[in-house]
Amino acid sequence: MSNIAIKAEGLSKQFILRHNRGGLKQKILGLFDSQYRERVERFMAVNEVSFTLNKGESLALIGHNGSGKSTLLQLISGILVPTSGSVSTVGRVAPLIELGVGFHHELTGEENIYLNASLFGLSNKETRARFNEIVDFSGLGNFIDTPVKNYSSGMYMRLGFSVAVHVEPQTLLADEVLAVGDEDFKQKCHQRIRDMQDDGMALILVTHAAEQGKQFCQRYLTLEHGRVIDQGFF
Repeated sequence: MSNIAIKAEGLSKQFILRHNRGGLKQKILGLFDSQYRERVERFMAVNEVSFTLNKGESLALIGHNGSGKSTLLQLISGILVPTSGSVSTVGRVAPLIELGVGFHHELTGEENIYLNASLFGLSNKETRARFNEIVDFSGLGNFIDTPVKNYSSGMYMRLGFSVAVHVEPQTLLADEVLAVGDEDFKQKCHQRIRDMQDDGMALILVTHAAEQGKQFCQRYLTLEHGRVIDQGFF
């Protein structure tokens, strides 16, 4: 049986940016003056990235804003489709990219736990078995019966994080969300991730700071303008 959790080969993502998109008036002006004409720019956010992550390993994606870290994470999670290249994953992947994605604002916290867990492939029976742990970890108490549209951003993130780490993922993708909540909750999140790593979970962590990467990861991959410029072990 293969020990690979994630394999990316020549992974690339190009976006098409359109400038000077205007209405009819601007289009007419563009016939006479080039500065009003629509301009198309092709932007390569991720460019020929390849790496392999084995089960139980951890990798820090390091780079400045705009280096392609978050786009790469979205490609791995399946949120974005690559322009070229390929990425394959094994087992359940939990993306902590935008916490609470899939929550319905009109539903209660309890209803959203079932909804969000179903997006990870859990049945209602499996979610019910984890429900109390999810609520206890989130610390939301009686607010679990309140529509999430009334939650603060911190409460929203707590619930999103709690669901994601209780679906027993084989791989966790974290986009700089390890600072959620107050200091006590942050430390609880850190410990939960370490426990999951000890149980064999693979981890990819996006971070600006190498020091945070060292706390959780064995390896690093540094991106600049979408390309890998350095990689190795901490």
